[in-house]
Amino acid sequence: MVAPALQPSPKAKHLWAINAALFWILPLIGQIVWAIVDGNAFTWPHVLVFVAFVVLAGAHILIVPRWRFAVHRWEISADAVYTQTGWFNQERRIAPISRVQTVDTERGPIDRMLGLSTVTVTTASSAGAVKITALDQDVADRTVTSLTEIAGRHLGDAT
Repeated sequence: MVAPALQPSPKAKHLWAINAALFWILPLIGQIVWAIVDGNAFTWPHVLVFVAFVVLAGAHILIVPRWRFAVHRWEISADAVYTQTGWFNQERRIAPISRVQTVDTERGPIDRMLGLSTVTVTTASSAGAVKITALDQDVADRTVTSLTEIAGRHLGDAT
C-alpha cells in the first residue's frame, strides 16, 4: 500500500514539542529538589543525571516532533479513511467508510492556542477509533463535513 498523501499541519511540530517539554517539567523539578536536598549539585551523580536529562529531553523536544511529522500521514477517499502514525512504533490504519459510526473533533488548550484540531473517526472496529491529529482547524472542519457526506452515501451497517 502507498502511504497516505496528506500531512498534518506544519504547526504539529510545535504542538508535539510543547507537549514533550511539558512532559519533562516534573523530572526537571525532581532533579532540582534532589540537588537542593543533597546540598551539592556538582557531584558526579548530579552531573551524570543532568547530562542524561539534557540529552533525552533535548531529543524528545527537538528531534521527535520532526520525526513524527515526517511519518504522520492521512487521506480520505470515497471508500476509506487512511492514517499512518507513530515515530518509534509506526502504524497504518484503514477504516472502510461503510464502518464509520461517528466523526468528532477534539481541541485541547494547546491545540486551540495553535489553531489545531484532531478528527476522530469511530468505527465498528475492535482496534478502536482512527485519529487524524494536528490538523489546521479549517482543514479539520472540511474533513468532518466531507466524511459525513461520504459516510451518508454508503449504506453499510457500520457494525
